[in-house]
Amino acid sequence: MGLFRGRPPRPRERQAEKGYTQPQFWLLRNLSAADISPDGAGMPLPELQRAMASYIRPGDDLAVEAEALVRKGWLRRDADHRLWITEEGEQARLDLKRNAPAIRAALHEGIPDADYVTTVKVLRQLVRNAGGTAA
Repeated sequence: MGLFRGRPPRPRERQAEKGYTQPQFWLLRNLSAADISPDGAGMPLPELQRAMASYIRPGDDLAVEAEALVRKGWLRRDADHRLWITEEGEQARLDLKRNAPAIRAALHEGIPDADYVTTVKVLRQLVRNAGGTAA
């Protein structure tokens, strides 16, 4: 089965093995000027929650996750309660990003790219047909 023996770990399990959570990675990505953030400016937690609304799980607690990153020194909080990525956080983001191809490969094993693209398009259309908004 490629990289894993038996059942491949779910992405969040694989990330936990590496010492971080999916929401922590998203926080770093959303605050990095080299990734999702257009300018690298700090953001308050409510703004980050809105930015991640389409992919965060109901049980994800961004306040707890952000505080863990502050304790690690990967984020800092300013006097206005905005969160900023630190140099250590940017290095961690790059290190964590290196895990993504292996996780994706395990998830996509045996699925041709064309089939994956078709499936995503069909699922998005189903969401739209049901009155939802497909990202």
